[in-house]
Amino acid sequence: MNILVWHVHGSWTTAFVQGPHSYLVPVLPDRGPDGLGRARTYAWPDSVRELSPAELRDAPVDLVVLQRPHEAALAEDWLGGRRPGRDVPAVYLEHNAPDDDVPRTRHPCADRDDLLLVHVTHFNRLFWDNGSTRTTVIEHGIVDPGHRYTGRLDRAAVVVNEPVRRGRFTGTDLLPALAEAVPLDVFGMRTEGLADHLGLPPDRCRTADLPQRELHDAMAERRLYLHPVRWTSLGLSLLEAMHLGMPVVALATTEAVEAVPPGAGVLSTRPEVLADAARRYREEPRAAAEDGARARRAALERYGLKRFLDDWDRVLEEVTHG
Repeated sequence: MNILVWHVHGSWTTAFVQGPHSYLVPVLPDRGPDGLGRARTYAWPDSVRELSPAELRDAPVDLVVLQRPHEAALAEDWLGGRRPGRDVPAVYLEHNAPDDDVPRTRHPCADRDDLLLVHVTHFNRLFWDNGSTRTTVIEHGIVDPGHRYTGRLDRAAVVVNEPVRRGRFTGTDLLPALAEAVPLDVFGMRTEGLADHLGLPPDRCRTADLPQRELHDAMAERRLYLHPVRWTSLGLSLLEAMHLGMPVVALATTEAVEAVPPGAGVLSTRPEVLADAARRYREEPRAAAEDGARARRAALERYGLKRFLDDWDRVLEEVTHG
C-alpha cells in the first residue's frame, strides 16, 4: 500500500513507518513544516520515500494520513485534484488533546462521513467533541530502545519542549519545588534560560537539546523520569522512559493514569507526593531499578511496536477495502 503521510511528529512517524507499506513523505526545498521529508535524527527504513509536490501529482496513492487541518487542501492540490476522503481513502490522525474551552472543544473533523478519525489515546477521544464522525483509538507504539537504565546519576530526567513558553501546560511552575527533592536535567527544544526563568541555581536545573541518538542514553543515566505535564496528549518521552527501564514520577493527569500501572512509578495530583517519590528514588537506587524494570515490562506489553502496527493494518484494511 502507498501511504501519503506528512512528517509531523518524529517519534510517532518513526514507529508508523516500520510497517510493511510504502510511505510517501512530502518534501519541499526549504524542508519546512509542510515538507520536512525523511527524518535526519531517527532511523527510517528505505520504504520511506521523499516526494515533491510535482512528483506527488501522478503518484499512486492508496491512502492519505492527515494530521493537521490544512493538509486536506494541500493533499488535494498536490495530488492533482484528488480529494482525500472522496477520491482517495483518508484517515485523520489526532495527536493532541483539545485546548481552550475543553468540554466544548469541537474537532475540526466533526460530523464528517468521508474519513475515519483516529485518536492516539482514549482520553483524547473522550475529551474531543467528535460529532458524528466515526472514531477509533490506536494507542502509541514505540520502537524498543532496549533496557538501558543505569540510574548512575542521582538526578531526574525531564523531557519537554519549550517549557518557558508553555508554562503551566508543561508544569514548568512545579519544577522549583520538585528541584528541591532531586536535581533536574531538562532535555528538549528551546529549554535554554529555564534555570534563570525559575530562579534555580545551575546545579539544580540543567538543560540540553540532544539529538535522538543521544537522548535515550542520557535519560537512562538519570535515576528517574519526571513527568510534570498538566495538559497534553500522552507524551512519547514518558513511554520511551518506561521502555528504557526508568521509574516514573508523574502528574496523574490525562492518559498518564492509564499508561503507568502500580509498581512502575508514582502518580499523583499532589506535587508534594511527587517530590517525596523523587526523593525516595534518589536515595534508594535499588527501589528505583526495580520499579523501572516493572515499567519496562508494562510498556512492552501495552505499547509494543507489533501491537501498534497490527492495529494500524486493521484500520488501513478497513478504510481502503471496507
